[in-house]
Amino acid sequence: MPQIEANGVALEYEDHGDPAAPPMLLVMGLGAQLTLWPIELVEALVECGFRVIRYDNRDIGLSQKIEGAKAPGFIRHMLMKRLGLNPRVPYTLADMAADGAGLLDALGIARAHVVGASMGGMIAQHIAFSHPEKVLSLTSIMSTTGNPKLPPAQKTAITALTKRPASMDEEVLVAHAMTVGRTIGSPAMIDEERLRASATLNVRRSVYPAGMPRQLAAIIADGCRRERLAGVRAPTLVIHGEADPLVPLAGGEDTAAHIPGARLETIAGMGHDLPLALVDTIADLIAVHARAVTAPELAEV
Repeated sequence: MPQIEANGVALEYEDHGDPAAPPMLLVMGLGAQLTLWPIELVEALVECGFRVIRYDNRDIGLSQKIEGAKAPGFIRHMLMKRLGLNPRVPYTLADMAADGAGLLDALGIARAHVVGASMGGMIAQHIAFSHPEKVLSLTSIMSTTGNPKLPPAQKTAITALTKRPASMDEEVLVAHAMTVGRTIGSPAMIDEERLRASATLNVRRSVYPAGMPRQLAAIIADGCRRERLAGVRAPTLVIHGEADPLVPLAGGEDTAAHIPGARLETIAGMGHDLPLALVDTIADLIAVHARAVTAPELAEV
């Protein structure tokens, strides 16, 4: 896979499909490599007529690591935020959004359909209101507005996501990743064999625990985006699982409520993942939404 410098950061990316097709940028979430976008979803979107680009955010996967930077501790940061204090963070979601916009620039892409999942949805939201000239359409999946009054994550979900593995042994890391997948994923759609294969692939591709606290600090520091989301002008689709234990459905509802004209699609049984059983459903939702912008005559009624 190639690397390219964007916004002063070396980003690892993949480029799928016809270079002349409408471009679609996929932005992944907290501590998640580009491979968390299922290749089946990528291929489905390519089949729908899009050039699909997925990439590793800074501080994860094979993209540049922000070595030496230290994030405030999670509990301390949350307490300070509640007191109206803003500790220094290594970088912000706005910086990560500038990475995504910069990647499009580096690839010579003027505008793209931007699709983000979880933290990637927050980054995609930032691209939409901070770099509106780059965005044909926005799709925010299993994400939220950052409104502190929304229902919090289930304790088991946040514990699983933020707990460090007991060691850096491959089997321990794979087992840890599988535990996270079972805890936050779609309850009735967990495929143990697929979960193990995905965890093994990701562990062998890259392990970098130091990046996740810095990404989490960027999320906390960003606060509530409701007012900023009111400025989004790109046609917006919000997709959210009805069984999401990490970002409850209220997060998706709040996102759709604060982006002018946004459409909300909820999926029964979907947790905080992109299971194979829902790939066709999710691909169809994204493709129909994007087609309505780039080629209205191709959109389904």
